[in-house]
Amino acid sequence: MNKRKRQEIILNEVHVHNRVLLTDLAVMLEVSIDTVRRDVKELHAQDKLVKVHGGAVSKGFTIYADRSREIYGHDQKSIIAKKGIELLTPGDVVLISGGSTNLELARHLPSDLDLKFFTPSLPMAVELLGNEAYNYEVYFIGGKMSPDAQLATGGSSINMLSDIRVDICFLGTGYVDHAKGITEVDWEVAQMKRAMIQAAHKVVSLSISEKLGTFNRYKVCDIHTLDILVTELDPFDPKLEPYRLPNLRLV
Repeated sequence: MNKRKRQEIILNEVHVHNRVLLTDLAVMLEVSIDTVRRDVKELHAQDKLVKVHGGAVSKGFTIYADRSREIYGHDQKSIIAKKGIELLTPGDVVLISGGSTNLELARHLPSDLDLKFFTPSLPMAVELLGNEAYNYEVYFIGGKMSPDAQLATGGSSINMLSDIRVDICFLGTGYVDHAKGITEVDWEVAQMKRAMIQAAHKVVSLSISEKLGTFNRYKVCDIHTLDILVTELDPFDPKLEPYRLPNLRLV
């Protein structure tokens, strides 16, 4: 496989999953880690992604992201965000993680729902506080910060979650598969998301359809743990057939 094709695949993986590891890319592309590292370094120099220790993250995934940049899959994520907002009712207490689709939901929030938010995601907290169109209560769940995921992790954040019970949780979804469930690239992030599930009455995954059928090494939960799976697809689309399970609502 030539370099141009490799780099196209790397960019697509980063765009879809927000964060990828060099080791995973090397296996996928059947090349050495050194080759992948050089590709990522070149793409970083071209301002197409952000090189981090052991991997790469998308340009739109960082707290310093330029919001004027084109968001990958923006049309699909906008559809998903609007569907997600329809699941909210006035007065809800909401637990929400980061990720580009969840951030898109935050940008579409109306001003009249009287919501209260808890989030362990620094970009999400900034987004919620920075939009003057609404005046929601925002509580940041602090702890050890994952430098790449920009998410609070560790014992203190998990303990804080054990003291709250929210109406709905919008769980950022890195990878989703009907058999493997929800998985993550980072062990501590996976543990944090497990704690978020335990704190919620209802768990929602907002996911573009490109993530369906993908998985990584650390399991968050089985697919049937979710209450609602929201994609940009029509709920009766054949691609969703494997996810048509008892007690899992497709939106």
